[in-house]
Amino acid sequence: MGSTLEFVRILLPIVIVGGIAVFVVLRMKHKYKKGTLGKKKSKSAQNLLDSLIPFGMMIGFAIAVLLNIFSLIPLLSAIAWGPGIGLLVGYFAYEIYSKKEEIYP
Repeated sequence: MGSTLEFVRILLPIVIVGGIAVFVVLRMKHKYKKGTLGKKKSKSAQNLLDSLIPFGMMIGFAIAVLLNIFSLIPLLSAIAWGPGIGLLVGYFAYEIYSKKEEIYP
C-alpha cells in the first residue's frame, strides 16, 4: 500500500505537467496550421509576444524554488510543477496579448 502511494506521488506531477505541455504544443500547432499565430506590427511587440511562453516558464520555476525555500514542498516536486504551471500561464498570456490591438498615436 505504501509503495503505491509513493508511486502515485512521484508520477502525478509528471503526468499533469506532461498533459499541460501536450495541450500547449497541440494548440500552438493548430494555430500554426490555421495561420492564426499572433502577429504584431512592431518588432518589440512581436518579440514580447514570442517570449511570453518561455518567460512564463522561467517565472514559474523561480516561484517554485522560492516556495520550496519557504515551505515544506519537496524541491523535485516544485521543479516539476513550477515550469508546467508557468507554461500554461504563459500560453494564456500569449493568447490574450495576441488578440490585443496595437494603439498608435
